[in-house]
Amino acid sequence: MAQDRVEAVERALSVMEAFDTQHESLTLAELAEVTTLYKSTLLRLLGSLERYDYVQRDARGRYRLGATPARLARRHAPTRQLASLVMPVLERLCRDTGETAALLSCEEDQMECCLSALPDTDLRHTLRPGYRWQMQDDDPSLALPGGTMTCQAIPDTAYWLSLSGPKGRLPAREARRALQEAATVLSHRALQDYPS
Repeated sequence: MAQDRVEAVERALSVMEAFDTQHESLTLAELAEVTTLYKSTLLRLLGSLERYDYVQRDARGRYRLGATPARLARRHAPTRQLASLVMPVLERLCRDTGETAALLSCEEDQMECCLSALPDTDLRHTLRPGYRWQMQDDDPSLALPGGTMTCQAIPDTAYWLSLSGPKGRLPAREARRALQEAATVLSHRALQDYPS
């Protein structure tokens, strides 16, 4: 079946496989070592993968997975079932508060947006599934210039709920109350059956 192979695709897939590691990001040299590809070949492959957001390059020149693999993974059956349980709650939170509502997962101080509902307004925090950030001092909130994020853990799971938007639009007490009510609803929906 050698005629069914496309070398360039297989090289790109070997680059993606290199990210199956404990490291959050990899340098070009580290990727070259893992994949055994020349750096010039890697740069071309990474350029294409970056255009489609399979990988992202940070300011230090290090590469990490982009948002596309997480977006595609949500098509997997268990994740679709999770979305069917959570999205109605997020949409209601978004509608009732006027803020961006999201389901976040936490793994080793890394926060990731799993699902989100965005308000129908131009002035909002656009948080999309697959976006990641580092938890600071046990606070899962993302620092937003000119905005705020309030988070609430969902009991007995690795998930959090968040509300985010422009600073001052939603009082913190109202945000916490809405999140606590939603977390209570979701804690009764067996979210612990869905690993983050």
